[in-house]
Amino acid sequence: MPHAQINGQNLYYRDSGDDSPAIVFSHGMLMDHEMFGPQLQVFRQHYRCITWDERGHGHTASDHIEPFSYYDSADDLAALLAHLGIKQAVLAGMSQGGGYLSLRCALTHHEIVRALILIDTKARTEDPAKVGRYKQMIEVWAQQGLSDQIADTIEQIILGKSWPGTETWRHKWQQWQRHNLQACFNALVSRDDISDQLGQIKVPTLVIHGEADMAITLDRAKDMAQRLLDAKLVAVPGAGHAVNLTHPAPVNAAIESFLSA
Repeated sequence: MPHAQINGQNLYYRDSGDDSPAIVFSHGMLMDHEMFGPQLQVFRQHYRCITWDERGHGHTASDHIEPFSYYDSADDLAALLAHLGIKQAVLAGMSQGGGYLSLRCALTHHEIVRALILIDTKARTEDPAKVGRYKQMIEVWAQQGLSDQIADTIEQIILGKSWPGTETWRHKWQQWQRHNLQACFNALVSRDDISDQLGQIKVPTLVIHGEADMAITLDRAKDMAQRLLDAKLVAVPGAGHAVNLTHPAPVNAAIESFLSA
């Protein structure tokens, strides 16, 4: 498996490895590089597609993890692109990988960003009303393991009801180690509000959001899009949080139209 030793991390990545314009896909909390399978099937024909596992996630997860922020993750992404010899790329991120990681990368490493694709995400901090519930759920999971009740809740939040591919992700969630789970959650709830800085980002941006997203409501995506200088918002009817995974057809169509322009 390809790994890059970067910023004290052993980052796992996949690279289609040609000279086409590059797109790097950054996943959401509790997910990994495989969540972009529906996008790779379409876009690797014409673009150099990179997926990776962020700190604490997937094949990057380790037996020890220091506290980190999404600015650290943004540095990881910039360093990964440098490791691959890519000077500039389209940053496509879902939830954590979008508004939390890719936006910070655009603010701190603007020279490497050709455009942004932000999927079911926001620039503001977590809703205080949700933080307490999330914290309790994570603590029980970390101490007692993943119960069916918690797995059902996570499944509904991220994947929605009755999506046929849930068993694969439930199995992945069962493999999480306590220290990685807690470190990733702490990064999530301790992040700063960067909404007032979005006017500094000048690259074209596509915002895609599921209209039925329970984790991040559509109004947060609209707020983010309005603050960006050059952003287009596409709302997907009936879709939840991981819209690129559960509703790939309209998402891929929106991305293809954006990239071609």
